[in-house]
Amino acid sequence: MSVHHWLLEQYPSFRSAQMALHHQSEGARRAPFKAPTQPFAISVVVHVLYANAQQKATKAQVRSQIRVLNRDFRAKNADRRKTPAVWKGLVADAMVEFKLATRDPKGKTSDGIVFQKTQLTEFGQNDSMKSVARGGSDPWPTDRYLNIWVCTLKDGLLGYAQFPGGPKATDGVVIDTQAFGTSGTARAPFNLGRTCTHEVGHYLNLRHIWGDTEDCSGGDSVDDTPNAETPNYGMPAFPTISCRNGPSGDMFMNYMDYVDDSAMFMFTVEQVARMHAALRGPRRSLW
Repeated sequence: MSVHHWLLEQYPSFRSAQMALHHQSEGARRAPFKAPTQPFAISVVVHVLYANAQQKATKAQVRSQIRVLNRDFRAKNADRRKTPAVWKGLVADAMVEFKLATRDPKGKTSDGIVFQKTQLTEFGQNDSMKSVARGGSDPWPTDRYLNIWVCTLKDGLLGYAQFPGGPKATDGVVIDTQAFGTSGTARAPFNLGRTCTHEVGHYLNLRHIWGDTEDCSGGDSVDDTPNAETPNYGMPAFPTISCRNGPSGDMFMNYMDYVDDSAMFMFTVEQVARMHAALRGPRRSLW
């Protein structure tokens, strides 16, 4: 969120775009939900940045992450069955599918993976990984591809994403190399690919379920996720109650909380409507 607020200050057009999308999303979630007849298909390019062999995510690892995204966004993940009974009816198929790009921006055959050796052993939250001039890898056209940068991040950061409507040069998702995919450099408890699911949720305009206020005054602009006071971490026990949201408590198993990978496994119907508003709005060119 620190990156998001910095971008809002630097780019007034981003603030305007976010406001417009908010109003569009509000209308979408109040209207009867209509699932698309075909999934939204998004081409992905993964930029793997590494200073040494220990930091280098493998091709198999990249492919494992794409499989996780497709299971999670299509509600085909087996662990969705762990959803508490009170919320089972809210588990929703987002109708979004991801595929590694088969052509690069010049039309040449590609596997959708860019390996870039760098002199930097770690990156901060300043988007430096998104520029060759700053030690990273330049994005492919961000209106045509979901760009994902995989690198070693500072200060224990697992990842971050840019919300729709921001500057094109930095649009995309960043994931720490130890929280990406299900093999290779991935390390427990963030080795099930859910950091990327969470960040792509942001990329499609989903907010954290506690609304980033930590005092019950905020919200995620989605009515079917109970308001929570603060992030949840680790492996919470159900119910975990805050903000007078008993008896069921926080929906900590939602992908937009901060729990361990094995504790998160669902999007809700209204979250899907919010993502679709972004896909039909500022993210439309992707599909």
